[in-house]
Amino acid sequence: MLSPDPETAVLRHRTATSPSPGATVAGSLPAAGREGKDAALVQAMFDRVAPRYDLANAALSFGQDAHWRRVTAGAARPADACVLDVAAGPGNVAVELLRQGADEVVALDLSFNMLAEGAGRGHDRITWVNGDAQALPFPDESFDAVTISFGLRNVPDPQLALREFARVTRPGGRVVVCEFANPTSPAFRTVYRRYLVGALPQLARVVSSSAPAYRYLADSILAWPDRASIAGWLSTAGFREVMVKDLAFGIVAVHRGFRA
Repeated sequence: MLSPDPETAVLRHRTATSPSPGATVAGSLPAAGREGKDAALVQAMFDRVAPRYDLANAALSFGQDAHWRRVTAGAARPADACVLDVAAGPGNVAVELLRQGADEVVALDLSFNMLAEGAGRGHDRITWVNGDAQALPFPDESFDAVTISFGLRNVPDPQLALREFARVTRPGGRVVVCEFANPTSPAFRTVYRRYLVGALPQLARVVSSSAPAYRYLADSILAWPDRASIAGWLSTAGFREVMVKDLAFGIVAVHRGFRA
């Protein structure tokens, strides 16, 4: 199995990220936009939602999350590949990558609790690494593909993360970014935004272990750049042939590029 650099320990031996000076972690939410987003607050928020993360995702997406994972994994062309799944959470995409033929999967996440949820499920072909997308603890050109699902939006510097993805991807390898987006239809966009700011936080009170985190979810989706911007970031980071596929009427956008 591929291992991280020796100085970065795996799962149960890594010290949690420390909050920035003056940050109040307990119950606090990260900034929704890219400015001022604190990694410690992101970590703490996902530690809180971990216990009911899968239930909340299934309920709030009306069961579509499983389909989105299948599309993301398929876009990575995982057959016989060594794949890094970033912002892996409890490993649902990692498991799908194995189902679609990946030879080895490394699941990396900033949240210890998320990884502990996944590691407890007994997937012996997944290596669980508690680490930061902005400073991946792996040598250059380690992976055939890198995936991230609904996680780039939570990284304080997403363009730095994409450069890190490029660094650890082998030439010709794939990067897949699955992220929430604004629907392309103006009429549906209005309905969707009403759901985000109105119904979604109320539903989260019932199905989530931390309802306030879903206020952040809604705000961060609305603050996220458009598809062309993400494609431009990928190109600048060193990926070519960047394309995007919309899912669920444009609620989700899946970008893929190939390492130059």
